[in-house]
Amino acid sequence: MKQFDYLVIGSGIAGMSFALKVARTGASVAIICKSEPEDANTFYAQGGVASVTNLEVDDFDKHIHDTMVAGDWLSDPKAVEQVVTNAPAQIRELLDWGVDFDRKEDGSFDLHREGGHSEFRILHHADNTGAAIQTSLIERVKNTPGITVFDHHFAVEIITQHHLGKVVTRRTPDITCYGAYILDEETGDVETFLARITVIATGGVGAIYSTTTNPMVATGDGIAMVYRAKGTVRDMEFIQFHPTALYHPGDRPSFLITEAMRGYGGILKNIDGTEFMHKYDKRLSLAPRDIVARAIDSEMKLHGTDHVMLDVTHKDPEETRRHFPNIYEKCLSLGIDITKEMIPVAPAAHYLCGGIEVDLNGESSISRLYALGECSRTGLHGGNRLASNSLIEAVVYADAAARHASEVIDRYDFRDDVPDWNAEGTTTNEEKVLITQSEKEVCQIMGYYVGIVRSDLRLKRAWNRLDILYQETEELFRRSKPTRELCELRNIINVAYLVTRQAMSRKESRGLHYTVDYPHPPVAEGQK
Repeated sequence: MKQFDYLVIGSGIAGMSFALKVARTGASVAIICKSEPEDANTFYAQGGVASVTNLEVDDFDKHIHDTMVAGDWLSDPKAVEQVVTNAPAQIRELLDWGVDFDRKEDGSFDLHREGGHSEFRILHHADNTGAAIQTSLIERVKNTPGITVFDHHFAVEIITQHHLGKVVTRRTPDITCYGAYILDEETGDVETFLARITVIATGGVGAIYSTTTNPMVATGDGIAMVYRAKGTVRDMEFIQFHPTALYHPGDRPSFLITEAMRGYGGILKNIDGTEFMHKYDKRLSLAPRDIVARAIDSEMKLHGTDHVMLDVTHKDPEETRRHFPNIYEKCLSLGIDITKEMIPVAPAAHYLCGGIEVDLNGESSISRLYALGECSRTGLHGGNRLASNSLIEAVVYADAAARHASEVIDRYDFRDDVPDWNAEGTTTNEEKVLITQSEKEVCQIMGYYVGIVRSDLRLKRAWNRLDILYQETEELFRRSKPTRELCELRNIINVAYLVTRQAMSRKESRGLHYTVDYPHPPVAEGQK
């Protein structure tokens, strides 16, 4: 049994930012990382961080309006205001932590513009911003007293009254988190980690789809654990498909072609070289992601193709190589010189706009439990995330949660009556095919039936198929010793079910949720 003031499950920008901030108070912090610290969604983020920086042309009101429009006016205005107005201060903190954003020769930031933004406000580090941030934070965490990183550890369940013998339902008041049961992958033992405050920062759910830009660790672990603990999970139907992932069959995850490339002047075209976005939106290739993804999906179906093209051949070759060195090298390795040839692209599951519902302090419906980053539903994104709003949301809410948690942590004690994990009667499961095949089935179900365009019939079929997989997997889990692979399968089935169920409940096309049965969205509040 281990005890820490704070237990942080997840090692991306949200979890590490929170850990660094609360460690300043002298508190003990455990960071649970199921693989290596670099293997997080943050590391794969190419585009950048949105923040009002150039005050000569930009302001908070513009950023707020852009966010509300992209979110189809479903965003929580208070959450939007909190993120936008606190963004500059958190950018300064990232700079203090050693993050290096690109600058012009005069020393000012080299700002990008991305789809849905009315101004240039994206701070970036070439085309691998997430990697630059993640690397800086990892180095900072390693050199911060009080923080212990447990890599190759996997959170199996959060601990609540349920584990103390009390029946817990969704109507139970004051559900409280006391820590988590954590699997040590090296020993195979499930250990008890007790904490006065627990933070879920486990990232997204991209691994429930065959085609995704997310690393394979994005299995929705935190969301599934909180749902099983009877916490509130919302807006799971809003899955953002990035319009432009590099089309190269067999790659998983898919290589992301950043939105900044369209902001730079990239033009979407069909395979025959004809531009098509004028048919869908006056903003052309810089329309918000939901519109662009549906447009590409429509063109692929119309022409019977597996992809479309992104063209930057009209731009200066040297400038293209300088702005997008990683994309240039990746494509070149596949025989594509992007300064001379168009890039084959197709949509891929990219970002979850819903998740564990939290308030402005990052607190979930479960006491002593916070959720930060992509696994949380803050209300910022509404029906569709504005490009590059995710990393800044993570650090702003990490700051809000750290300040709030530091004020209340002294009220909480460790529970000394939490039982050890009960492995009695379980055996080692040797039939890995039961796990791998079920995982493939989930990805196929979600891809075919719960993708960019949906229908009541498809969603009902997905629901029925997932129910069978759920029953089989729960039975396997009950009789088996926990492994990371089995727990991840259990989690992806849980979150796939939540995406499907909440999509079935939304009887309208709104934001990222588009259904042929309700194709005409109502007039949004801000558009009346």
